[in-house]
Amino acid sequence: MPTIQEIRERFRRDRFATDAAGITIKEAQPQHAICEMPLSEKHRNARGTPMGGAIFTLADFTAAIAANGFSEHTDTISLHADITFLGTAKGEKLIAEAKCVKQGRTTSLYTVEVTDELGTLVAQAGVNGFVLPK
Repeated sequence: MPTIQEIRERFRRDRFATDAAGITIKEAQPQHAICEMPLSEKHRNARGTPMGGAIFTLADFTAAIAANGFSEHTDTISLHADITFLGTAKGEKLIAEAKCVKQGRTTSLYTVEVTDELGTLVAQAGVNGFVLPK
C-alpha cells in the first residue's frame, strides 16, 4: 500500500490542481481523501469570493485521490460530475472530503463535501467515475 508521500508524489503531475490551484493532499485512504486549498486572490471572482471553478477543481481532485490513490490495477476517470454551491467561504482555506458511495467493476460514485476551516459548508459534489484497467 502506498504511503501518503508516495500518493502526493504521484499526483504532483496534476499540475493544474497542485501548482496553479495550490491544492495539497492531507489524508488518503482507500476510497477516501481529504485535500486543502489555501485561498488567495487568484482563487477569487469579481465579487471577491472563491470562484466556482476553483471550488470544483478542489472537489474533482479530491475525488480523484480517493478513487485512484490506492488502485493498483485500475484507473478511474470522471464520467460525470455535478456540484451544488451552498454557501460563501468565510475562512482562509477550503477543505474537501471525498467518500466512496459505491465502487463497482466499471463505475463508481463519490460524494465530496467542501467546507472552509471555520466549518462553513461551501459545496457538495457528486462524481461518477468510469473504471479502466491499467
